[in-house]
Amino acid sequence: VMRAQKPKPAPLTPFRIGEAVRSPSGFRLTRAGVIAPDPIEPKRKRRISRERDPIEARLDLHGLHAIAAEARLKAFVQQAFANDYRAVLVITRKGVAETGLLKRMAPEWLADPALSHIVAGLSPAHARHGGAGALYVALKRRG
Repeated sequence: VMRAQKPKPAPLTPFRIGEAVRSPSGFRLTRAGVIAPDPIEPKRKRRISRERDPIEARLDLHGLHAIAAEARLKAFVQQAFANDYRAVLVITRKGVAETGLLKRMAPEWLADPALSHIVAGLSPAHARHGGAGALYVALKRRG
């Protein structure tokens, strides 16, 4: 009985610890840019932070897991827009070592194309409104 010959494995290229791994195809994986709405214009942000333009609603996402937080945030922004609000505050908290999941993901969630007709801009809040653990969300006018 003759057995089928197994194909020989391709020879491995030598690798030394500390050496960078190169992709055989020639392309490099790079990290995508941060997806977020445009920042709020500086003058408008100043009016919001000084409450000359009122912060008409607040949402605290602290303690929610990502799926619930995303759904709550999107519903909140849509409701604020329906109420003709122009500026809202979203509290994410800073998270561990200021790299919290909600803090990182909120701008991405607000960049959803379904919200592009609602969200005018996004900026970190002033210290009196939560600083790095909160975001101002400027909303577009309806109609």
